[in-house]
Amino acid sequence: MSAVPPVLPPTPPAPPVTQQPIPNYLAWSIISTVLATCLCCPLGLLGIVAIVFSSKVNSALAVGDLDAARRASATAKTWCWVTTALAIIGLVLNIVWFAVGGAQSYMQYVQQMQQMS
Repeated sequence: MSAVPPVLPPTPPAPPVTQQPIPNYLAWSIISTVLATCLCCPLGLLGIVAIVFSSKVNSALAVGDLDAARRASATAKTWCWVTTALAIIGLVLNIVWFAVGGAQSYMQYVQQMQQMS
């Protein structure tokens, strides 16, 4: 007698692994850089770091390096928050400066300088 091994039903294929997209924060980094530079000071140019890391996310994804893409995304997000904070600080300082008459005193200073010429 020969024993016939039982026939097992085929195993269903594993569902495809769906991974969450890795955000690059490029739009946020550009907008926060422009606003921080306009509202605050040249410190807003720190947003360029966020722009660089945002572009690194796309580069890493293009070559399939998901770990590097995640690290670049996290770093870009951090620098976006830093730049956004600088923009908010600059906005608050501008509001305070105009509220206490900063623009008027500046215009008076300009007129005095023009009269001296």
